[in-house]
Amino acid sequence: MWHAVKLALIAMLLASPAAAQRGPSAVGVETVEIRRLAETVPIFAEVVTARDGEVAARVSGSVQQVNAVEGDFIEAGAPLVMLDTELLSILLRRADAEVSVAEAGLGVAQARAESARLTFNRIDALRDTASFSGGRFDDAQSQVLETEQQIAEAEARLAVAQAAQAEARYRLERATIPAPFDGVVLEVLVNPGEYIQSGGAVLRLLDTSTLEIEASVPARYIDVLSPGLEVTARAESGADFTATVRALLPVETAATRTRPVRFSSPHLARTRTTAVGQSVTVMIPIDAPRDLLTVPKDALVQARGGWSVFVVEEGKAQPRSVEVGLAVGDRFEVVSGLGEGDVVVTRGNERLRPGQDVAAMGGPGGPPGKAAGGADTAGAKAEAEAAPASPDRAKAAESGGEETN
Repeated sequence: MWHAVKLALIAMLLASPAAAQRGPSAVGVETVEIRRLAETVPIFAEVVTARDGEVAARVSGSVQQVNAVEGDFIEAGAPLVMLDTELLSILLRRADAEVSVAEAGLGVAQARAESARLTFNRIDALRDTASFSGGRFDDAQSQVLETEQQIAEAEARLAVAQAAQAEARYRLERATIPAPFDGVVLEVLVNPGEYIQSGGAVLRLLDTSTLEIEASVPARYIDVLSPGLEVTARAESGADFTATVRALLPVETAATRTRPVRFSSPHLARTRTTAVGQSVTVMIPIDAPRDLLTVPKDALVQARGGWSVFVVEEGKAQPRSVEVGLAVGDRFEVVSGLGEGDVVVTRGNERLRPGQDVAAMGGPGGPPGKAAGGADTAGAKAEAEAAPASPDRAKAAESGGEETN
C-alpha cells in the first residue's frame, strides 16, 4: 500500500499545472542609450615619471651616516645622508670670530672719524677770527678724509668676514643631505666612511606621485587630441582605467612619424604595483567624438544574414533584427532596428525563444529586490516543480530515499 501511495504522489507531481508551463526565465538586461563615442586605435605606451634622478651632495666631506636603503619610501626633507661635521663646525666658529674682529675694527674707525670731524668743526668755526690757522685747518680736513677711508676699509673687511661666515654656515647646514621630494629609494650610491666631492651622487630617488603614461602617437591622429581629453587605457592585467591627456610634446620622430603624448591618471598612484617602464595600451581616438546610439555587444546574437537582439516588451523577449556599425569598447553603434530606451537582453539570450516570458535582472524591468545577475527564485522554483521526474529520481522515490549524485 505504501508503494502505491508513492506512485500516486509522483503521478500528481507530473500532472501539476507547473509541469505544463514553465516560469519566466531570469535574464540580464541593459538599455539602448546614446553615448559620446569615437573610433579608437590601440597604441602601445609605458609608464614614466617626471622626477627620477640622483640626489647629489652640495659640499665635500666624509660620509658619516646613511639613513636609507633600497625600497624605502622617503618623505621630502627627511635626512638621507649625513657628512662629518667636526671640521665644518670649527671653520664656522673661526668665521664667527673673524666677523667679530671686523666689527670691532669698524667701530674703532667710526670713533676716529667722529673725533676727526669734531676737531675739524672746531677749527672751521674759528675761520673769521684771529685764532684761525690755515695749517691746522688743512690737517684737520685731511684727518677727516683719512678716517672716512678707514671706515670704508673696515666695512670691506667686515663684508669679507661675513661672506666667509655665510659660506661656513652653508657648508655645515648642507652636510646633511635631505630628500628633495617624496619618493622611493631605487639605489644607494655611498657608504659610511667614503669621501665625496661636491656634486657627487649619494642615491637615486623616484617620485611615485608623478607617474604618468607616455605614448608615441602617429602624427595623423594628433589633431584629435587636446589637453584634458579623457581616453581609455588598459594595464597588462587587463584592467581598464581612465587616463587624461596632459601634454602633447612638440617633438616628432622622423623615422616613425610619431609624437610623444603624456597622459595622467589617478589610477597609477593608487595601484601599488605600478612601475616605471610598465606596458600600457592606450585607446587613441582617430576622429572627433560623436553622439551615437549604442547597444552592449553582449546583447547581439548571430542570426542568419546579420545580427539580432531580444528586446523585453511587456515581460516577453521579442527578437529584433539590427544593423550595427562602429565598434567602440564593449558597445556597438546601432544603425537601425533599435531606439533609445529599448531594453535588451545581455545575459541568458542564447536560450530564449521568441515570445518567452522573462524576468529582467539587474536592469530596467527587473522585479524589486533582485540583485544584478541574481536568480529569479520564484521562477527557478516553478521550473524545478515543473520539471518531469528523471528515471533515477522516480526509482529513488519508489525505494523511499533520495538519489545522491
